[in-house]
Amino acid sequence: MHTVALLALDRVIPFDLSTPIEVFSRTRLPDGRPGYQVRVCAERPEVDAGLFTVRVPWGLEGLDTADTVIVPGTADPEAPLPPAVRDALRAAAANGTRIASICSGTFPLAATGLLDGLRATTHWSAAGLLAAAHPDIEVDPDVLYVDNGQILTSAGAAAGLDLCLHMIRRDYGSAVAADAARLSVMPLEREGGQAQFIVPPHAPAPQGSVLEPLLVWLQDNLGSDLTLADIAAQAGTSTRTLIRRFREQAGTTPLQWLHRARVRQAQHLLETTHHSVERIGAQVGFGSPTAFRDRFKKTTGVTPHTYRRSFS
Repeated sequence: MHTVALLALDRVIPFDLSTPIEVFSRTRLPDGRPGYQVRVCAERPEVDAGLFTVRVPWGLEGLDTADTVIVPGTADPEAPLPPAVRDALRAAAANGTRIASICSGTFPLAATGLLDGLRATTHWSAAGLLAAAHPDIEVDPDVLYVDNGQILTSAGAAAGLDLCLHMIRRDYGSAVAADAARLSVMPLEREGGQAQFIVPPHAPAPQGSVLEPLLVWLQDNLGSDLTLADIAAQAGTSTRTLIRRFREQAGTTPLQWLHRARVRQAQHLLETTHHSVERIGAQVGFGSPTAFRDRFKKTTGVTPHTYRRSFS
C-alpha cells in the first residue's frame, strides 16, 4: 500500500493539513481496498495549529519509509526550517520519495534547496515573496499546481485538493481519481489556474501624485471608448509625457492600466449581477464580445463565462 506522510510544522494551517488526510484516507481501489496509508509526522509530539494544538503520532522517522511526503502550508512561511526537518526532507528526496507541498508549504520545501532550478508555485499572495527569497526557483503564480516528477508544489487552499487528485491519478489512474473527486465534491480537473482568483491590481499612484485625478477620471469612465490621445487630453499633456508619468508613478502604461481596471470591474459585475456577459463587456468599455473575452482570458486565464460559473 502507498504510504503518505504529512509533515506538520509549527503554525501549520489546519485546512492544508486536513485536505490530504481526507482525500487520501478515503481513496478506494476498484476492489474496495484502501489506496493509501496516511500518517502525520512532526519533529515534536505536539504541533501549534493556531486555534488548537495537534498531537502527532509519528516523529520524523515516519518520513523514512513513506512513498510520498506532503508539506502543508504554515501561517509563518518565513520561519526558519529546523535542521532536523531539513535533513529529513533531503534524505527522503535522496531515497527517491515523492515530495509535495501545499500552499505556503513551498517555503520550507524551498529552504531545503530541493526546488532550486525547478518551476514551482504557491499561494498567489506569497508568490512575490517566494521569488525574492529564492531566486533560483522559477515561480509561477498563475497555476494550481506544478508537477516536476519527484517534486510537486501547489497553490493555496483548494488547490491542495487539485494536487492530491492529480497524484491519485498518477498512482492509480483516472477512474480511482474520479471516485476520489466525487467524494470531495470536486471536478477531477478544474479549468484555468489561480490567476482567475487574483484581482488584477491597478498599480494606483500615491495620493497627491500628479496622476491621482486622472486615475479617478479613468475609473469613472471605464465604459467610454478611450484612446491614448483622449487620456492625454484629459491630463492636459502630450502622449509621450503621459506614458512617462504612468511608468514612473503607476509602473505600467496608460492603456495597460485601463485594460486591468476594466477587467477588475468586469469581475465585480460577473460576481454580483445577472447581466449577460456581452452586456458586461460593453459596460466596461470593450468594443466587442470577442475583444472582451480575449482580454479577460489573457488577464485571468479563463473566459468570462467560466469565471462566472466559478463564483456563482
